[in-house]
Amino acid sequence: MRLAMAAGEASGDLLAGLLLGGLKQRWPDLLTAGIGGPQMAARGFEAWWPSDALAVRGYVEVLRHYRAIKRIRDALGQRLLAERPAAFIGVDAPDFNLGLEARLRAGGLKTVHFVCPSIWAWRGGRVKQLAAACDHVLCLFPFEPELLRAHGVAATFVGHPLADAIPLQVPRAAARAALGVADGETLIAVLPGSRRSEIQYDAPPFLQAAALMHRRRPGLRFVLPVAPGLRALVAPLVARHADGVPLQLTDGGSHQALAACDVTLIASGTATLEAALFRRPMVIGYKLHPISYRLMKRMAYQPWVGLPNILCRDFVVPELLQHECTPPALADAVFAWLDQPARVQALQQRFEELHHQLRRDTARLATDAIAQTLAA
Repeated sequence: MRLAMAAGEASGDLLAGLLLGGLKQRWPDLLTAGIGGPQMAARGFEAWWPSDALAVRGYVEVLRHYRAIKRIRDALGQRLLAERPAAFIGVDAPDFNLGLEARLRAGGLKTVHFVCPSIWAWRGGRVKQLAAACDHVLCLFPFEPELLRAHGVAATFVGHPLADAIPLQVPRAAARAALGVADGETLIAVLPGSRRSEIQYDAPPFLQAAALMHRRRPGLRFVLPVAPGLRALVAPLVARHADGVPLQLTDGGSHQALAACDVTLIASGTATLEAALFRRPMVIGYKLHPISYRLMKRMAYQPWVGLPNILCRDFVVPELLQHECTPPALADAVFAWLDQPARVQALQQRFEELHHQLRRDTARLATDAIAQTLAA
């Protein structure tokens, strides 16, 4: 059995790595190749290009890298049409994968898209792309398959693999011990994103907020997990914006940091769902190029951007976006969590309910759906 996959950035690599575990159980001799990262490589995936080659967000930023990304997509499509694997699985990255899937499907290959694009949040026109590009869509959230089927798109709710991977009982004590955090210390996890463009826009206000919090409450400790390959970008920003702050940089280890922390200051994205599954109160901050922000805001269908708020249908955690993403506002929102334990407890109850809702045997369900698609 040979399957091709393409996963963009760290979150896609994580999801694809978890999926590969189920695929390998079904087909022990499975061979997989395409675009991937370290989580996929650890499960035997052959990366022809690294997943971070696709880790670009926003319209302006994509335009800057358009030619390089298009060259990768064209070359990958040509190679797959020649080698003809049993199927292609595009993991998230819809701007890259949907066009590629349409080309491959037109060429007679089976195509599966893992992670339904957020057509319920913005860019609803993408449902037509899905119908043309995909034989099947694997959905992370329970309301998505019915929405897709109304437009003629075959889909299966497989749960969210992170809900399987993250334990219901958070290993908080072990995580704090591993980071050297004492019982009485307060730890803030700073997660400014896993893409270079996120670091560029989000890390400075996040780090300035950490410096401000440190000045107000010198006993606080901070941890910043650095995505693979980004330490050289992050370390100078820490020196510039958070010099003298007790901030520990770790290579990866975002799950450990989330399990150990009291509050997280976090960029919008998949990491916010991880934080929710670890029952962590959070402050979501996010900045984009101004043109990208205006375009995306104009196409939004909902008042929320953070996954915990979207899934709970309420502002259960604060979102400080663009011009509101300032160091004083971020610091004040973090302190509000630290100073209101009853509010934290209520939030953790909602997040526990969400965890149970999303917890399925995702790898098996997704593998079953892929096998049925191959047999059709």
